[in-house]
Amino acid sequence: MSKLLQLLSLSLIILISQFFHISHGDVGTAARYSSPYSPTQCFGSDPSQFPSSNLFAAAGDGIWDNGASCGRQYLVRCISASKPRTCIQGQTIQIRIIDYIGTAPSLPSVNGTTIVLSRTAFQTIANSSVDVASINIEFQQV
Repeated sequence: MSKLLQLLSLSLIILISQFFHISHGDVGTAARYSSPYSPTQCFGSDPSQFPSSNLFAAAGDGIWDNGASCGRQYLVRCISASKPRTCIQGQTIQIRIIDYIGTAPSLPSVNGTTIVLSRTAFQTIANSSVDVASINIEFQQV
């Protein structure tokens, strides 16, 4: 391939990527859970484990990694749900893993999801007026 053709191909790829979202995250599901949130598998009863924003989550089996996920931060956004207008478009949150859903002190709205979000985190990316138990998410570790 000639240098000119390579340069034109690269320019076209850059131009296209500016107009289309290219995903770099994983896709999974998220449920929600409510208080009590403590004690947690990761940090026990330490109140400093909870971010002031209340944007935190319990890890499901898919990301628990035998406890290695404790303290990990993820960017999470709602991409779809079973009911229209559930996702809040353009809303991405950063959550911190503080627990394992298998031992959490409260039950998730749905079992078997990738991540179980605090009530605040779930309502920040999903419309609270739409009654859904889980959403489809894109998530990426930061």
